[in-house]
Amino acid sequence: MSQRADEIRKRIASRRKQFEYDKKRQKSAAYDHYDYSEETLDEALYESDSKHTFHPLWNRDMFLFKILGSAVLVLLTAVIFQSPAPVFDQAKTSVKNVMGKEFQFATVASWYEDKFGKPLALLPSKIEEGPISPEPHFATPVSGKVLEQFTGDGRGIILETGTGAEVEAMSGGVVIFSGKKEDIGNTVIIQHPDQSESWYGNLDVISVKPRQQVAIGKVLGTVSDAEDGTTGEFYFAIKQEENFIDPIQVMKFE
Repeated sequence: MSQRADEIRKRIASRRKQFEYDKKRQKSAAYDHYDYSEETLDEALYESDSKHTFHPLWNRDMFLFKILGSAVLVLLTAVIFQSPAPVFDQAKTSVKNVMGKEFQFATVASWYEDKFGKPLALLPSKIEEGPISPEPHFATPVSGKVLEQFTGDGRGIILETGTGAEVEAMSGGVVIFSGKKEDIGNTVIIQHPDQSESWYGNLDVISVKPRQQVAIGKVLGTVSDAEDGTTGEFYFAIKQEENFIDPIQVMKFE
């Protein structure tokens, strides 16, 4: 009985060895039939790496180059402004002029919509209905007669209106100022896609906020009452680049 058990154990061990041997041969045969050509390896590596790549427009080298370039520009600007040498005076003036100019939000927004059909994400999501591109005509901001001509302060005119009259945007654009100015009180300034600005001063109530995108005819607020309380007074100006122009040359008033 003991001898028969030993034979059975030997047979089981032999079969186990044979099974492991056959398994190793099958695995080796599978590797022998695999295509290890250079092209196949390149494709496999590409497929493996593609799982870990960034956006197709992303370029790490270009990104690092831009950061380095920006740092160099900042450093050069700092050196120029810290140096008392007269040779840098012209460069200082040029930098001050560029930095002092108002960014053309309206122009960029108009260009972006023409190209992509959507408003810029940096602008408020709530946008008034209507175009923001230059219109073929201008809307009169308020009905009234001219009390003070353009020659009064060389910037704008003063209109006599009805009490509580609503003031409307003469053209679409972006509000770049909404608040109080020392000389003309509550004021709204709109920047238009043609790089011009329209100023609405002496307001009693302001209905828009800075960086808000508005359409032509958008109500900006209401005029302030005159001293006698029977009429309203409204200040209006148009600025083209660095100079103010006479609004009467652009639109008609009573």
